[in-house]
Amino acid sequence: MIGSTRLAGGEMTLITIDRPGKANALTEEMLRALIDAFDRAEAERVKAVILTGTGKVFSAGADLDAARAGLAQSDVWAALSGRVATMPCLTIAALNGTMAGGSFGMGLACDIRLAVPEAQFFYPVMRLGYQPPQGDPERLAALIGPSRARLILMGGARIASDEALSWGLIDRIHDREVLLAAAQDVAAAALSASVDHVAALKARLAQL
Repeated sequence: MIGSTRLAGGEMTLITIDRPGKANALTEEMLRALIDAFDRAEAERVKAVILTGTGKVFSAGADLDAARAGLAQSDVWAALSGRVATMPCLTIAALNGTMAGGSFGMGLACDIRLAVPEAQFFYPVMRLGYQPPQGDPERLAALIGPSRARLILMGGARIASDEALSWGLIDRIHDREVLLAAAQDVAAAALSASVDHVAALKARLAQL
């Protein structure tokens, strides 16, 4: 349910959440497989990783049965977003649809977020009675500001792609049929550089 494909002569990895019949809802097994996929990408010294989903939803967050069984409060969410955030290469979230709940973590931890026009963004922790994983509120507030982060996390707001773009939650909007090509275009400059050059520039930007 987690795919990993090398692209661009092996210099880039495409990681795909592949459970479209369940809106790409995440189980603990899938979360750990995502961590493993990012680990392999770093070990293979790729210059860019694109993260996407299959179907019309990027991810609905936690699988509901797994969430009720304890996954909603598991440390594995923070482990995944931390793994994405510490990747030395360029990371691009190609959001093929709605990003909801716990799936925010990995999306926020990517360097760049592209989305389709019909994507929506919501994080219903207040309604569900869960605390968001460590790092999610902090990264969200850093991107869009504390007040807008409160609107999403505490006010339960559902944000459309055009508003998400104006807020800085996503960086560009692309039609579905060109989304992955657009992500690869964004990665092209990194692919033209050395692995060490990509890592050094990313490390400088992380200090800002």
